[in-house]
Amino acid sequence: MLKFVLQRIGSMILTLLCIITITFFLMHSVPGGPFTRERPLPEAIVKALNEKFNLDAPLFEQYTDYLFGLLQGDMGPSFQLANVQVTDRIMSGLPHTAKIGGVAIIVVLVLGIPLGVIAALKQNKPADSFIMFITTFGVCIPSFVLAMLLIYVFAIKLPWFPVISSSLDNPMAMVLPVLAVSGYSLSFIVRLMRSSMLDVTQQDYVRTARAKGISEVKVIMKHAFKNAVMPVVTYIGPMIATLLTGSFVIEKFFTIPGVGRMFVESISNRDYTMIMGVTIFDAVLLVIMTFIVDIIYMFVDPRIRMGGESEA
Repeated sequence: MLKFVLQRIGSMILTLLCIITITFFLMHSVPGGPFTRERPLPEAIVKALNEKFNLDAPLFEQYTDYLFGLLQGDMGPSFQLANVQVTDRIMSGLPHTAKIGGVAIIVVLVLGIPLGVIAALKQNKPADSFIMFITTFGVCIPSFVLAMLLIYVFAIKLPWFPVISSSLDNPMAMVLPVLAVSGYSLSFIVRLMRSSMLDVTQQDYVRTARAKGISEVKVIMKHAFKNAVMPVVTYIGPMIATLLTGSFVIEKFFTIPGVGRMFVESISNRDYTMIMGVTIFDAVLLVIMTFIVDIIYMFVDPRIRMGGESEA
């Protein structure tokens, strides 16, 4: 098990280094810079700003300086917001993003898994057809289109919910953003759980359990569900990371001052350090959640643990 954990930690560090390197050099390869304006600034001011933020140094030197700062926990200052550190900026937006993402995760898990099981058990019946119709719609429609549809129907035509959700203290302000953020993940988990459940219920060990006279509830919960949920467990890690870091476009739509909205604004403003900061934050959360899922998967499926021990 220790070897398995160390391998995963090593791959996490390598993945993060690759993401940081690729993002850094791609960002600097785009024409223009953080002080490029529609109306150009005086050359003396641009030169002074480049000197202040060390942007006049060779690119590789900037890269090594940035990595050294990261090792010290410093993501640098924002290029566009005076006297604002990137880390402080991300931490200020994280509670808003986490609140929406946390509720969305609960909605997805509480509704997605049971609906997938129901659809599988009611295969080709009206309940299954209705669930599959809704989830097909949820998977196919982009989140920003769903957000516009929800705003038009439930905020404009039927003024049940507020459009602007900058303050999330009101639970009603969270409904539309949560639905827009969780729509795809909820639909995907329902369909994944359904297909996995249908596959497992056709296995010989499930048929044997039924032939022994075990009640259908025990067959489903004790034998079928445990194995059918494995693909869902694999997907849950990246899903949680995605929902917790926020949907970039959705936060912009509902004017939520979260991490996703910051990322969109930083790209528009060519704020290099903010772009790097949000990208790294997102990547760290993603690899950590994937690592946690790998550990959980190892305990849920003994074959993985046994395979790791045999290698050792």
